Amino acid sequence: MSPQQQQPSPAFIGASWVALLAGIGAFLVGLWNATMGLNEKGYYFTILMYGLFSAVSLQKSVRDRLEGIPVTNIYYGLSWFSTLLAVLLLVVGLWNATLTLSEKGFYGMSFLLALFAAIAVQKNTRDAQRPGPVGGQL
Repeated sequence: MSPQQQQPSPAFIGASWVALLAGIGAFLVGLWNATMGLNEKGYYFTILMYGLFSAVSLQKSVRDRLEGIPVTNIYYGLSWFSTLLAVLLLVVGLWNATLTLSEKGFYGMSFLLALFAAIAVQKNTRDAQRPGPVGGQL
């Protein structure tokens, strides 16, 4: 008999959404106020969107495999590759950018916060759809 998993608590769900909105919001406010060209802003915006999508896709494919739901090796590998590529593209972009070190750190940290929070929100959404105890209580 497998142990019953708890539902995420409302506090954790709320914290995950706040972190996601804070990460995306901070990144976008930084882009809006940046003095870089529109093409650079577009690059960073695209990397953010690609990173969010690939992180959620990776979380789903990893979780599916753990729960015995079939996931092809090619999709699983592409999910990992896409997530790592999004991070690498951000690092390369920031490395070559003419930004101050504090600005580079700001973009890097808000990007990673958004990716982590996207994974948490997706996990919470999936856990909340599973039958089981509500609110993390047994």
